[in-house]
Amino acid sequence: MLIIGEKINTSRKGLKEAVENKEEAFIRSLAKRQVEAGADYIDVNCGTFVAEEPEYLKWLVEMVQDELNGVPLCIDSPSAVAMEAALKVHQGRAIINSISGEKKRFDAFLPLVKKYDCKVILLCMDDSGIPEDAETRFKIASQVIDLLKKEGIRHDDIYVDPLIQPVSVSTKNGFSAAKTIQMVRDCYPAVHAVCGLSNISYGLPRRKILNRAYLVICAYNGLDAVIIDPEDRGMMEMVYASETLLDRDPYCSGYLNAYRKGILG
Repeated sequence: MLIIGEKINTSRKGLKEAVENKEEAFIRSLAKRQVEAGADYIDVNCGTFVAEEPEYLKWLVEMVQDELNGVPLCIDSPSAVAMEAALKVHQGRAIINSISGEKKRFDAFLPLVKKYDCKVILLCMDDSGIPEDAETRFKIASQVIDLLKKEGIRHDDIYVDPLIQPVSVSTKNGFSAAKTIQMVRDCYPAVHAVCGLSNISYGLPRRKILNRAYLVICAYNGLDAVIIDPEDRGMMEMVYASETLLDRDPYCSGYLNAYRKGILG
């Protein structure tokens, strides 16, 4: 499973101030710890700055990749201007987070996906918002996947995000997102599925219990990429255990390697 480290996000406590003050040592340490804990990509997001976002996002990308010797990033921004500023200095192939069925967003981000040869996260929403049911989410995903293919984007470079919503709002939300993942993977085997798991438990106590259980459910339904805190050892244990038990880890090599590295408790 592809692990995207979620912690460099200015909506998180203390991060906006750290980026604003350009506290390099703190942010470099945060990036390095996530890679050491098992992250394959590092998510960078400074959307809370709005007007200054292009400047700060460009700085973050350069500084984090310099610390990590070019480890690829998942660049998260709703602004095409900020996204391009970041992509211009990114080393290697980035993941753009994100495109969707919203016409304005699709038209703004598609040229960047093509120009910079990026992988892309596809949100299951359109101009009507986020659908409640899996069938409509799948329909949106299918339409956008087909549009991307016509533009020369390979299925293997597309990561569908079903948009997980809290079960505290509706207990149907967990099922709808998991079913969306299953429908996408059944119809488009080469297309990936990704999600940020922590939304599932918003508003409830002992959130990590729900997050970890939901990871296993989503993995069973075809999830093969996840945006999480890789320093959450219990979550990482569920990642490696799920991969092994679902026959995605030949000879249990990933599980054994994680044990030798001390990632497993």
